[in-house]
Amino acid sequence: MGCFSCFDGTQKQQRKEEERQASAEARARAAEAAMRRKEQFDKSAAGRAAQAQLQQMAKQSANTNKGEPVLKWQMT
Repeated sequence: MGCFSCFDGTQKQQRKEEERQASAEARARAAEAAMRRKEQFDKSAAGRAAQAQLQQMAKQSANTNKGEPVLKWQMT
């Protein structure tokens, strides 16, 4: 009976390793697919418009606050 438990443990270990490897492969495929989708989006008109909007927002936010506090409190 003790020998069978060792064999079962080896199978569990092998199964865990196979699951880990399959999971890593699935993550790699998902990352590759996400990169392809991002590249396609960046090439599309919507992607170019979004990029231009982000650049404009960054430019605008850089110019709005020149060291002045956002809220100015007055004591009266």
